[in-house]
Amino acid sequence: MATDKKEKLRKSEDEWRQELTPEQYHILRERGTERAFTGEYAHSREKGVYRCAACNQELFSSDTKYDSGSGWPSFYEPAAPEHVDNHDDNAFGMRRVEVACSRCGSHLGHVFEDGPRPTGLRYCINSASLKLEPKK
Repeated sequence: MATDKKEKLRKSEDEWRQELTPEQYHILRERGTERAFTGEYAHSREKGVYRCAACNQELFSSDTKYDSGSGWPSFYEPAAPEHVDNHDDNAFGMRRVEVACSRCGSHLGHVFEDGPRPTGLRYCINSASLKLEPKK
């Protein structure tokens, strides 16, 4: 029976440590965050596809990227809804919704309901979680 879902990518934490930079490992695997306004893509206007830095799955298009003023790359929708998973995150005494890559489970950032039309969503994503594939 065929399925639309991609097979989950599973690796040991040692494998992830070998493949990712220390900053990427901290953010993607330990659910950390980068400081606001410091990420590579926070102010980028380059056109292309943003992929998961851990597994290369397509996550966001530059066509849905906008300047939210938050200091992190912001998008109003993912490239495909099934490419991201949302999880309740009640850490640090806050109620938020964590966004993770559906293929490898890596932490990407959070989604908030204060974004622009047409979705009203703001996917606030760490630059270290992404790699841009420039439009050709």
